[in-house]
Order: sequence, then structure tokens, then C-alpha cells
Amino acid sequence: MEGMDVHLDPELMQKFGCLGTTDKDVLISEFQRSLGFQLNPAGCAFFLDMTNWNLQAAIGASYDFESPNISVPSMSSVEDVTIGEGESIPPDTQFIKTWRIQNSGAEAWPPGVCLKYVGGDQFGHMNMVMVRSLEPQEIADVSVQMCSPSRAGMYQGQWRKKKKKK
Repeated sequence: MEGMDVHLDPELMQKFGCLGTTDKDVLISEFQRSLGFQLNPAGCAFFLDMTNWNLQAAIGASYDFESPNISVPSMSSVEDVTIGEGESIPPDTQFIKTWRIQNSGAEAWPPGVCLKYVGGDQFGHMNMVMVRSLEPQEIADVSVQMCSPSRAGMYQGQWRKKKKKK
């Protein structure tokens, strides 16, 4: 929050440092309460997820977000190029998952944007793939090598756009 005239109550920040829970619902509730309920639970979850569920860092990120000179890269999923939702793959089979994505924002992406595995079933060892900087409205394909589980069944993994930490 360098360069900003935001003064946070040291006692409040100390309380956040002592909050030792990993329960996401509790963290969302505490975050929402700390901001005077100015942000809905989904917005709180966004900032918490972006900061690996670190409450203090999420509060800082939310203040940074309110700064007029900072923009968040926007991404839209255009289509699943390979292996769409509900498609079947034989057990224990190597495959390449490709998403077609678009920079749906008004500015080029900064370096360090990536797609990251965030939950559900993980198909292999890869948990992140870098995405090149895209110009506004530019479309690109992003691929990840994966392997289907050894047992037949319904599986699903979730990936999200993230800004890689330096």
C-alpha cells in the first residue's frame, strides 16, 4: 500500500495477525465485518483467494484495488478447445487440456499472469501454467499436460487466472 494515505488501526491489524483459522467461511465473515460490510461475501472470497486466504494481505489488496491507478487483468473463457465439460477420457490416459481465453479488459496484461489449479481433482503434477501478456480483446490458447485418474468416474478440477507473485 505504498504511496497511499490509508491509516489502518494497529490494534485491528494485530487482531488479524492473531486470527489463526483456516476456515474459509470464518475468514470471509471476518473480512466482511472488518470492511463494515461494504463488500459482499463473493467479493471477500475473491480478495482472500487472491492472497492465499491471508486476511491481512486480503485487506491490503482490497484497499489497493480501490486505488484509481490500479487495474485488475480481466479474462474471459472463450471455449474448451480440447476435453470439454462432460467429455470422457479412458482411465490412466495422458491428455492435453487446452482453454481458449481472451483478455476482456481495456488494458494489456502485465507480465506474470497465469492459470492456476485451485481445487477439485488434480490431473497430474502441473498446478500452474504461465500465460503470455495479451493485448485488450486478444485471444490465445493455453494448454496443460494432464493424466486422467486410474479409476473410472466423474472428476472435475478448477483452474483460475492469477497474478504470479514476484
